[in-house]
Amino acid sequence: MVKEVGRLNVEGWAARDESGILSPFNFTRRKTGPHDVTFKIVYCGICHSDLHQIRNEWKGSQYPMVPGHEIVGTVVEVGSEVKKFSTGDRVGVGCMVGSCHHCDSCSKGQEQYCEKVIWTYGSTDVDGSVTFGGYSSLMVCNQSFVVKVPENLPLDAAAPLLCAGITVYSPMKYFQMTEPGKSLGVVGLGGLGHMAVKFGKAFGLQVTVISTSPSKEKEAREVLGADHFVISKDEKQMQGAAKSVDYIIDTVSANHPVEPLLNLLKVNGKLVIVGLPEKPVQFAAPAVVMGRRFVGGSLIGGVKETQEMLDFCGEHNICCMIEKIPVEYVNTAMERLVKGDVKYRFVIDAAQSFKSDAFCN
Repeated sequence: MVKEVGRLNVEGWAARDESGILSPFNFTRRKTGPHDVTFKIVYCGICHSDLHQIRNEWKGSQYPMVPGHEIVGTVVEVGSEVKKFSTGDRVGVGCMVGSCHHCDSCSKGQEQYCEKVIWTYGSTDVDGSVTFGGYSSLMVCNQSFVVKVPENLPLDAAAPLLCAGITVYSPMKYFQMTEPGKSLGVVGLGGLGHMAVKFGKAFGLQVTVISTSPSKEKEAREVLGADHFVISKDEKQMQGAAKSVDYIIDTVSANHPVEPLLNLLKVNGKLVIVGLPEKPVQFAAPAVVMGRRFVGGSLIGGVKETQEMLDFCGEHNICCMIEKIPVEYVNTAMERLVKGDVKYRFVIDAAQSFKSDAFCN
């Protein structure tokens, strides 16, 4: 690989405009700095937010855009001040690559809420360049935002843990939705939802999947181990499940009514929203007042907590159910993602997709 002066050449796939069509794109990353970890990307998950971003559905997208924030690979070089990582380590980078390190959120290990957070793609990096994500061959990241992937987890199925996994693990821990014997409702059985079921079972909870799709019941029960399954469009089933769960994780980003979900909560129940529907969330005050119910939200998790989550997954052999694809299939994968046609996460095989030497000294 030929380097530009002071930069590393990288292969990737990028969207050039709001069509969201991705195609080959060569770009550069900074050379390994004193505090940086450089790693060859082996796999990168496809998050539903990638689809929104490449199509500018949340507005503010910068093009060209190389998406991807569920990135795992093998370390090829570390900076002189890096002590926690070594060449050959299995590592990952999630949704963030930088923050201010000084604000209240950063001091509490909640870098995702830092007003100066640097997102893995579509942000301005420390060197002034636009950040490019993991649909690419090589990653350079400050060590503070790099995590280790447990040796017993397969790298491909571990990649989505860096977004889908931490997005549900963090609120379950923060809102104390982990007490064995309690009951958890999981709304939506996609990338986030299937991870919530797995964590719920690992924490010793009784898990109810709440879905609009009757076809998902068999897999929810037999493969993921859910204890109950409720079809949210079936009014009789919803009434029968009233006041049956202590906690609910709502993972759905499509517009949907929340008040019927609140009716499923016991007194003192908690509903946490992690999806991002387009329309405002609405419910009548009595739906929460009459049962002292709580409604909250949560965004991914901090770096320390992400490492904790990965270690927990290693201890309990938890990883994502995936469909592995070459990068050339990515546009078809996006169209299938729109239709919900994936169980439960697409993962790009970057090591096989980008054949050139990803790094040379």
